[in-house]
Amino acid sequence: MTTVNRLDYIKISGFMFLYFVIWTMSFSLYSIWLGQEAKLTSAEIGAVFAVNGAFAVVMKPIYGFITDKLGMKKHLLYFVAIMSSLLMPFFVYVYHPLLSESFYLGVLAGALYLSLAWYAGIAASESYCDRFGRLKGFEFGRIRMWGSCGAALTASFAGVLFNISPTINFTISSITSLIMLGLLFSIKIPAADNHENAVVPEKKISLPDVKRLLKQGKFWRFCFYVAGIVWIMHIAEQQFPRYFVSFFHGSSAGNSWYGYLSTVQAIVEFISMLSMPWVVNKLGARRALIFAGLVIGARLVISGFATGPLMIAFIKPLYGLENALLLIAVFKYIANHFDKKVNATMYLIGYQCTMYVGTIFVSAPVGYMYDHIGFGNTYFIMGGIVMLFALLSIFVLTDNDATTAPAARTAKTSLS
Repeated sequence: MTTVNRLDYIKISGFMFLYFVIWTMSFSLYSIWLGQEAKLTSAEIGAVFAVNGAFAVVMKPIYGFITDKLGMKKHLLYFVAIMSSLLMPFFVYVYHPLLSESFYLGVLAGALYLSLAWYAGIAASESYCDRFGRLKGFEFGRIRMWGSCGAALTASFAGVLFNISPTINFTISSITSLIMLGLLFSIKIPAADNHENAVVPEKKISLPDVKRLLKQGKFWRFCFYVAGIVWIMHIAEQQFPRYFVSFFHGSSAGNSWYGYLSTVQAIVEFISMLSMPWVVNKLGARRALIFAGLVIGARLVISGFATGPLMIAFIKPLYGLENALLLIAVFKYIANHFDKKVNATMYLIGYQCTMYVGTIFVSAPVGYMYDHIGFGNTYFIMGGIVMLFALLSIFVLTDNDATTAPAARTAKTSLS
């Protein structure tokens, strides 16, 4: 790795590190905040996540299109950083009062803000980092792992600070966002990086390109996978903190232990981000996606059988491994099967947007199930559905991983 590439790597990794510090500090405890601070029921929290999902479904395609349109330009990342810096004043002075005094208005305001700053923001950031890495010649996992590192560092004390006052968490997030914005300004992108190269096409994306993407059978086969597996995985995680805390005597102890175990989870994810590129390259993106589905389903089924704090504490960190495997396999699959002109759009529509469609329709019913049949039974059912779809995906996902996309080959040889 050249000196210039090494500095680029440090800076883009620092951006990902800080972004996860910001949102782990505040968003990892979001469902607990909704329940304990905003005093919402499980069904109301499910409704909040459903509306959040609806707004994310709208914003993610827009962010994807803008990302592909901008190429290597950072304008969208600047906007995301600025929105993140408003986290404390929004949650303390806008969101919480609205949820208490005008629930539906609060839900809409929260959905809009969170979509702009986090739900669509993280997807655009990850897509940009994937493109940045392929252009500079290093694996996406080597960048994304620093996000896991930031999450690990932050989760170790986020729960403790939350017990003192959630406002402390929100304030730290806002201040860190300003530091992240300064780091983004320091990343210099040469004009040549926005011209025709391994990952940036000469002719940028247009609306007809999006229409052609949506007509492709392999696009909808990929969406089938996401709808059956990632929907459930994502919805299961929304209220998992509340399930976790229920195994402890007193919410304060549960909040603190959730923070500690989130640190372990992030460490597992950090290590997995280093090792999973090798696993995915060995298996091929398609087989890696199927394997990820089986792992996710198994974890959810086991979660349903949890009987005490020790067992649920063992299960919690496994999310880090499966998330690393899934994310790297998704980016590899997209790079191998879709035109580089629509890579970001494909990720934000085919993966992220499809995932949140499930949030719209399934979050509230799942919240109802939590209240009426319990967390354990609901997780058992969700795990069974995921494993079924993983098996069906053997016959659905496109099978030509042997051919690596030209962009990926060029990126791998750029360090030679």
